[in-house]
Amino acid sequence: MDRRAARALIERLNRDAEHIAGRFELRYRAIQAERSGVTSRYGVCYSDGVIRIRLRHATSGRPLKYSSLVNTLCHELAHLRHFNHGPRFQAFYRRILEFARGQGIYRPGRVWKPTAAPRSRPESRQLELF
Repeated sequence: MDRRAARALIERLNRDAEHIAGRFELRYRAIQAERSGVTSRYGVCYSDGVIRIRLRHATSGRPLKYSSLVNTLCHELAHLRHFNHGPRFQAFYRRILEFARGQGIYRPGRVWKPTAAPRSRPESRQLELF
């Protein structure tokens, strides 16, 4: 991803953040791309209202899907109200995510659910009488 593409992506995230933040009366200062060397997190929200979001996968370096970026954005926006990961934060984060989904901003792909492991047949055992 070149700088121009990254800038366009951040601009799109900013537009979506404005819409979401307006609905929940949240104030942030800026949405920025996380520095390329940061691999320990997908996003961070600072107390001054700056939100940084990683645009590439930590190990593969591939660009992340927009739905993953929006999920991170919603998580970081929730921190503007609850600067922790407690139950109130989790509930608020889910509300923001559902709003973004309802607005067509957050469009995750299918949720992967593991299929049940194939059942093995019980071994047939013969009863030995003698």
